[in-house]
Amino acid sequence: MSRRTMKLPSWLPIDPYILALIGTVVLAALLPASGAAADVAGGVSTGAVALLFFLYGARLSTAEALDGLRHWRLHLTVLACTFVAFPLLGLAGEGLVPYVLTPELYSGFLFLCLVPSTIQSSIAFTSIARGNVPAAICAGSFSSLAGIFVTPLLAAALLGNSGGGFSADALLKIGVQLLLPFAAGQLLRRWIGGFLTRHKKVLGYVDRGSILLVVYTAFSEGMVAGIWHQVTPVRLGALLVAEAALLALMLALTWYGAKRLGFDRGDRIAIQFAGSKKSLASGLPMASVLFGAQASLAVLPLMLFHQMQLMVCAVIAKRRSRDPEEEFRERPTAPAGGRMAEEPVAVG
Repeated sequence: MSRRTMKLPSWLPIDPYILALIGTVVLAALLPASGAAADVAGGVSTGAVALLFFLYGARLSTAEALDGLRHWRLHLTVLACTFVAFPLLGLAGEGLVPYVLTPELYSGFLFLCLVPSTIQSSIAFTSIARGNVPAAICAGSFSSLAGIFVTPLLAAALLGNSGGGFSADALLKIGVQLLLPFAAGQLLRRWIGGFLTRHKKVLGYVDRGSILLVVYTAFSEGMVAGIWHQVTPVRLGALLVAEAALLALMLALTWYGAKRLGFDRGDRIAIQFAGSKKSLASGLPMASVLFGAQASLAVLPLMLFHQMQLMVCAVIAKRRSRDPEEEFRERPTAPAGGRMAEEPVAVG
């Protein structure tokens, strides 16, 4: 765990993967894929996303997930934060239109409120803060699994046609592109789970590469369609302020709300980090299917929120790690924390 902690700078950490994401956006702005190249990029991106969710399914231990159900109050609390509290705050943000946010940016802002929580970064930050790591593992996994079903349904109900791609056909594409590979991974886990465990570092690059392809394809479509002319620096600044307020509210709600519900310190840390964050890895593929050519604007709020949550939660985790020892209750977090916290923070 000490090796993992040393990788985070003391303040405002910018992970190399975030820099790669920014570089991909710049590449799409300078050299967007168009015509036949766009068709090829779209096909490769679709295949990469299917592979990504196949790997998610193959890595999720069914036995571990079932064992984690014993802590059902914590998991229900995280799910309620992710799929109830966040969407309600997103809906409240409609009052910012059109004076603060454009309708297009608001659609992306609301969409980020609908995607599931992270896995890797929730685990890593919980481990650094000396919280309940096994609970964070299960809570993040349950949220990601539920998000495959819940996020498209919430998006269809709350966004309607504002995304430009919400329909029965879009939901069918979600099933074929995300659910089917995930289910296949679960079915084949018995035979390939060991291989994936032994090569998780190499497969981590597959994860990141898939997301970079999705980002490049989405932002290329936006450049070709001329969407970026609709966003001004003032609007981007307003979006950052709105997202900072959203993150602050959720961090306070998860921490103090968990205390009111009677959870101990370790559980409160797991709830705060799993319940206040949003997954870039899950949200980007869904946005590319649901928003179509508008995906570049739809994922911009999610990308900004993702980097913001990493920076803020890194600071909080380090401060929590210095809490006095008497505030702790004995909890066997070291074995799970040491194993899982090796995953990169920025993927989720």
